[in-house]
Amino acid sequence: MVRAIMIQGTGSNVGKSVLVAGLARAYSRRGLRVAPFKPQNMSNNAAVTENGGEIGRAQALQAWAANRPTHTDMNPILLKPETDTGAQIIVQGQRAGTMKAGDYRKDKSKLLSAALESFDRLCGDADLVLVEGAGSPAETNLRKGDIANMGFACAAGVPVVLVGDIHRGGVIAQIVGTQAVLDAGDLTMIKGFAVNRFKGDVSLFDEGRDDIAARTGWPCLGVVPWFQDAWKLPAEDMMDIRSHTGGACKVVVPQLERMANFDDLDPLSAEPGVTVEVIPAGRPLPGDANLVLLPGSKSTIGDLTYFRAQGWDVDLYAHVRRGGHVLGLCGGYQMLGKTISDPEGVDGRPGTVEGLGLLNVETVMVGQKKVTLRTARALPGHEPVTGYEIHMGRTDGPDCARAWLEVAGRAEGATDTTGRIRGSYLHGIFASDAFRARYLLELGVTSDLSYEDGVDKTLNALADHLEQNMDLDRLLSLAETPRRA
Repeated sequence: MVRAIMIQGTGSNVGKSVLVAGLARAYSRRGLRVAPFKPQNMSNNAAVTENGGEIGRAQALQAWAANRPTHTDMNPILLKPETDTGAQIIVQGQRAGTMKAGDYRKDKSKLLSAALESFDRLCGDADLVLVEGAGSPAETNLRKGDIANMGFACAAGVPVVLVGDIHRGGVIAQIVGTQAVLDAGDLTMIKGFAVNRFKGDVSLFDEGRDDIAARTGWPCLGVVPWFQDAWKLPAEDMMDIRSHTGGACKVVVPQLERMANFDDLDPLSAEPGVTVEVIPAGRPLPGDANLVLLPGSKSTIGDLTYFRAQGWDVDLYAHVRRGGHVLGLCGGYQMLGKTISDPEGVDGRPGTVEGLGLLNVETVMVGQKKVTLRTARALPGHEPVTGYEIHMGRTDGPDCARAWLEVAGRAEGATDTTGRIRGSYLHGIFASDAFRARYLLELGVTSDLSYEDGVDKTLNALADHLEQNMDLDRLLSLAETPRRA
């Protein structure tokens, strides 16, 4: 019979997603059918599932760790921020509209039924469902109508393990303080705690571990040392995006305000011959870049305005004059064109804005959102490429006659007359080893890296790490058959 356990954190970014991925691999290696689940997620770095919808990138990685296909039921509610106060809402993989934060807080309880429906389906095809919370259950102002943490745990009857992050300091207060503010009903759901991201000699925290256990009455399931290779796993949160020093070839990425689907950077960061430098607001694009990569965006026109406000357009034109390469993916592709028209206001206010003018193409923001996995071939070498499309809009123009990808028998992308400036709607292309090797060769880099093998090796190392530092037998014994309230 299926069992479930929920990993909640004392705050955002305490390492819940990575822990669940490691647990998924560890338990699947023990022969269990494992399914990851996150009732509500907030991320613009979405993955396209094999059943044709969107989920958070972390749940896609967890599915990979669990050796099972991705499915929209793994993350039934996905919020994709478009502004500081509003987000697009994805329900069971499909766009359900846009909502202001205040309105969502009022109506989110209505989405609980969708989350429970997806959870029930996952439970029908698993021995163990690993549920990940979001943010912190200690945010008592959000408890009413909650579907991300204790609200879901109570409704589904799933026991909870609370994880604190010692790296950010105050982990004793994190865990004990969380207990102090939760109501009695929520407290009955918590069966234990763990401490994550310890650096140094773990035994030095024995007294702290025992103090937490004495104050809370909860057993400790482990003090997990810092996992050094976590950077090799695909990042989900924009907070996790960071520069990575490798070789002499420098790929520069402007950190857009609404940057989306930035998993394109992960295989490049893994290359020993490549340095990926993410440039935050207020800093110029470096003059020694070999490639400037304009990433995807959840709000293309808004991010184009943001790009210009940083002076990055001036830096980009200088880069092109020096003979540098430019690649725009999805929203970045749209920005590289001559104009972006939005007659229906799907990306903001209706109207037309000038693009960066580096590709002779024009974009119109119309039509239904395209969300699909793709297999393609690169041109002219015909290297196999896998990727995905997740965008609104249509792009056409003379430079599309120099397409550099072929998708389902049609030309995809655009190239300028020099061959150094390219754009495409296809995300995830650099995970294809043969294509990435050929592309990097144009930048003077020789590659023999097998990217996906590297991720799989890291997941196994993470599972080993948790086997050594957590009581996985006890954790599994705490999992229970869900008791739907």
